[in-house]
Amino acid sequence: MLERAWARGCASKPSLDPDRIWYDAAKGYSPQDERSIRSEEDVADFRERLNWLCRSLREEADLNALGLVMAYGQLRKAVRERHQLGRLWNEKPKLARTQIAPPIAVVGVMRSGTTRVHRLLAADPRHCGTRFGDSHYPVPSSPDLRPLKARVGLALLGRLDPWLQIMHPVTPTGIDEEIGWLAAALSPPSYEAQWTIPSFVRWSEARDARPVYAEFARILRTDAAHHGNAGKTRILKCPQFTEDLPALLSAFPDLRIVATARDPDAVWRSAVSMVTCQSGYQTRSPDLTRVEAECDRKLRYRSASMDEGLKGTDRPVARVSFSELNRDWREAVSKIYAQIGLTLDASALRAMEAEVSRTPKRSLASHRKQIDDFALERPRPPAEAVSL
Repeated sequence: MLERAWARGCASKPSLDPDRIWYDAAKGYSPQDERSIRSEEDVADFRERLNWLCRSLREEADLNALGLVMAYGQLRKAVRERHQLGRLWNEKPKLARTQIAPPIAVVGVMRSGTTRVHRLLAADPRHCGTRFGDSHYPVPSSPDLRPLKARVGLALLGRLDPWLQIMHPVTPTGIDEEIGWLAAALSPPSYEAQWTIPSFVRWSEARDARPVYAEFARILRTDAAHHGNAGKTRILKCPQFTEDLPALLSAFPDLRIVATARDPDAVWRSAVSMVTCQSGYQTRSPDLTRVEAECDRKLRYRSASMDEGLKGTDRPVARVSFSELNRDWREAVSKIYAQIGLTLDASALRAMEAEVSRTPKRSLASHRKQIDDFALERPRPPAEAVSL
């Protein structure tokens, strides 16, 4: 339908030219909004990320019509949010410098139990987390329409990917990872899960991530000021943290860390099923073998990066395994609290029990069945050298 509309001139075909996207997204904003309190280095890094991502999409992704529309929409949104945040910080510079309580980051490769740990810790009344809608729409507004936008977005994604809520249950105002804030800074995690963009991914892995996390920290401080919870410990989580630990630690010098672990083969199977479901409907040439190989490479790369990053830090670190969470989550949480110097009290446990009760057991069983039905009968690819 989209291709017919473009052929007949009923609609304009989106462009993945970075200058065109910047022009379309920046309408109504000035160069001062673009720069705001950011350094010129941050702006240059963002533009270079946009250039690399657009080129990778044009040359490697083989997008179908829907994929092209989704790619253009997401990149235009990221550029526009950068200008919107710039204008906000020009008008209210203190927002981006809000003092926050020392945060805790849950780090681990995707599908290793990070979401379970994240939501358990965020349930503690002394802590807080980031709402799904706030992550994917980082610019605060009054009235706050972000829950409504998130509800519409989730409904549309649910039509495209029926497995979404089984693999990763979310609600518009529920606590979720900050992957949307990283997407707003053009970090790769949400993009590489949707599109075949190897040159952008490899370039990003070799790139200094500090400008991304400088932007991330400004958004977090703004979000804390908007919700009035700057005094509460923010529980952060995104698998991208595993490969960006030095930059994350640079942005938050008082950060504490919780690292998760799970059987590598189980992680790989779950990751392949998730990435395939997110990417398959956006490309003209879905390739399960390529997804298997890239998931294997990425998981090995992130595991090695996390191990190296944790070895080089003196911050408090707790470690927990997926099997420990399954066996006795209360004992696992107690261990986490002890290792990073927190006190687990009765009110925290009650809140965590309520969080556990909200997780539909049907979704957990359906996810296991979804992975089994995915028929990943081939063995995991042999290990290759991982270069950091």
